[in-house]
Amino acid sequence: MAETLTPAELFDNAIKDYQAGEKSPAQLIPIFVDVCNRSPKLDSAWTCLSWLYLLENKPQLALKAAQKSMKIDPFDAQTRINLAAAMLEIKQSGVREHIEMAKSLVEAAPEVHDQVVTNFKDGFTRKPDWASLKRIEKLIFED
Repeated sequence: MAETLTPAELFDNAIKDYQAGEKSPAQLIPIFVDVCNRSPKLDSAWTCLSWLYLLENKPQLALKAAQKSMKIDPFDAQTRINLAAAMLEIKQSGVREHIEMAKSLVEAAPEVHDQVVTNFKDGFTRKPDWASLKRIEKLIFED
């Protein structure tokens, strides 16, 4: 059945399954890989894939997916957060630039702020001791 769905339909269904908790990140990764392969310019799919890889403790793969998303849309706050988290987890330098960009994007638009807050809550619900995400949250929302 998946073959008959468009990448957009696969994406929407996978997001619904994720939000409902019906499938684990590990179960959703192959779906998002398929969406990304079929629609390589869909930055939101790459961002979601990087998030899922982070939840599954696969920071190298998360980094690659976030980098692909950032090439498509360098002004996506969640992409920058995912990229920074992956970089922190593999101890790669250059994190500050991405956190500062994410912070400026969050501060510039209330809807971006609200979405990022929601994503942090989701991350801590699914991975309560997520040290890199806690560090990023503190840096983005510090005064």
